[in-house]
Amino acid sequence: MNINNSKFSIWLPVIIGLSVVGGILLGNLVQKNAASQMPMRVFSHQDKISTIMNFVENNYVDSINRTNISEGLISEILKDLDPHSIYLPPRDLATANETLRGNFDGIGVQFNMNKDTILVIQAIKGGPSEKVGIIAGDRIISVNDSVVAGVRMPEDSIVSMLRGERGSKVRVGVYRKTETEPLEFTITRGKIPLFSVDVSYMIDDKTGFMKITTFSQTTFAEFEDHLDKLVKEGCTKLILDLRDNSGGIMGPAIQIADAFLPDKSLIVYTEGRARPRENYFAGSRNKREDLELAILIDEGSASASEIVAGAIQDNDRGWIIGRRSFGKGLVQEQATLSDGSAIRLTTARYYSPTGRCIQKSYENGKDDYYMDIYHRFQQGEFMEKDSIHLPDSLKFTTRGGRIVFGGGGIMPDYFVPYDTLGISPYLRRISNRGLIYRFALIYSDEHRKELNAFATGLEIDKHLRTKNLLEEFLVFAREAKVRDNPEEIKTSEEVILTQLKAYIARNILDNDGFYPIILQIDRTLQEAISIL
Repeated sequence: MNINNSKFSIWLPVIIGLSVVGGILLGNLVQKNAASQMPMRVFSHQDKISTIMNFVENNYVDSINRTNISEGLISEILKDLDPHSIYLPPRDLATANETLRGNFDGIGVQFNMNKDTILVIQAIKGGPSEKVGIIAGDRIISVNDSVVAGVRMPEDSIVSMLRGERGSKVRVGVYRKTETEPLEFTITRGKIPLFSVDVSYMIDDKTGFMKITTFSQTTFAEFEDHLDKLVKEGCTKLILDLRDNSGGIMGPAIQIADAFLPDKSLIVYTEGRARPRENYFAGSRNKREDLELAILIDEGSASASEIVAGAIQDNDRGWIIGRRSFGKGLVQEQATLSDGSAIRLTTARYYSPTGRCIQKSYENGKDDYYMDIYHRFQQGEFMEKDSIHLPDSLKFTTRGGRIVFGGGGIMPDYFVPYDTLGISPYLRRISNRGLIYRFALIYSDEHRKELNAFATGLEIDKHLRTKNLLEEFLVFAREAKVRDNPEEIKTSEEVILTQLKAYIARNILDNDGFYPIILQIDRTLQEAISIL
C-alpha cells in the first residue's frame, strides 16, 4: 500500500469541498459586482415601447438618435397591418399631399432634359412663367446664380430649384433661338394646378372620350367642365378611361358615379371595426343619365377608380371594358402629428352596391401583394379571360341579372387582352433606350414654327403623314448604334410611326395633341367604340 496515495485519497474530498465553496463565494462576488452596474428593472406592461425606448436611450453604450429609431419603429408597426397603412415623415408628407390637393407651388412649366439642357415643353396656361413671357422651346440656362445648362443634373434637383413657397421669387436665365442675347425673367412662384383630367375630345359626331388619371380635390370640377364641353359638341355616348388610374380621394369618385345614376341609387358603402356602416347614395342635380356609358379599366385601375367602375357595373348603368382591375377596397384616414408627419391608417373597407368588397388578399405580406400583377401576367390572365379563376363564394348578381365578382378587383363585362400586335425585338431595343421620345423632342424643337400653325393633334398627324418621318427616325436610331432589322421594323412600323407622331404632337399641344393620335392603335378603345 502506497502511503502517499493513501494520504491523497483522504484529502481529496476536502480539496473538492473547498473548491466548491470557493467557487460559490467567487460567483456571488462577481454577480454582486455585475448587479451593481446593471440594476434590476421591472418594465410595466403598459406602454412597453416608451419604457424600452427610454431604457435604451439612457443606458446604451453609444449615443442614439431617438427620432430615427422612432420613425423606423412606426413604419415597422404599420407594415404588419395591411399594404396601405403607411407612415409619412415630414419630408414626404407635403409631396404626398400635392396630388390629393390637385396643386403645388412653383413656376408652372413642363420641361424635359434635351441632352444637358432644360427644354421648356409648355408654359402652363395662366401660370407664373406664361405671365412673364416664357414660351415652349425656351432653354433654361440658369436658376438664380447657378448655371444649369451643360451640367448633368438629376431632374429632381432641377425641380427643387424651381419650386418654392408661393409668393417667393426666382431668377431664370433663358436662351431663345430667335434672340441674340440670353433673356432673364424674375418669376413670382404661385399655385400650379395638377390636372386630373388628361384630355377630352370627340372621337366622332356622337362619341366623346375623357381620360382621368387621378382623383384629387379638383377632379369633379374638372370632370364637369370637360363633360359640359363634350355635350355641347354633340356627345351622346361617353367613353371614360380609368386605365392606370391608381385612385386618390374617395369623394370625387362618388360624385362622378352620382352624375350617371338615378337618385337614391346606392353608389358604395364603407364599414370597419371602429367605423359603422355608411351608405353613399346618388342625389346630385347635374345628371347625365341619358348618356350611353363605357368605362375602360386595367390592372392599374385601383381604389377610387374601382368605386366608379363598381357603382356603374352593379347598377347596370354601363359597360366595363378592358382587364381585371388592381383590387384595392380599403379606406384610409390621415392623422397628422405635431412634428408635421402623418399616419394614413386603414379604418374601413368599401363595398360596391351588390355587397362585394374587391380588396385582394394581403395575407402573404406586402411583397406578394404587389407582385400579384406579375403573377397574373405569368398565369396568362392578360391574354386570356379563361385564365382567371375566382371561387363561387365571390360571385354576386346585379339587379339586372349580371354576374359580378369581388375579392380581387373589378372583372370587366368585356375582356380585351393585352395588345402585342406590332411588338418586336427592334421595338423593344428602341423603347428601352427612349429613342422614340428623344427623336420626337428634337424634331419638335427643330420644326416648332411650322408645327405651331396647327390647332389639333389630328392636324399635326395629317401634316406628318406627308413627311419621311420613319426614315428619319431609322437614321437617328442607327446613329444611336441600334442595328436595323427590316423584318422586325416592318412588324413594328405602324406602332413606331404612330408613337412618333403622338409624341411630337404632345410637345406642341400637350395631351390634346397626344391622345387623338396614340389612341388610333388602342385596341381597348376601339372595342369600346364598337360596343357603344
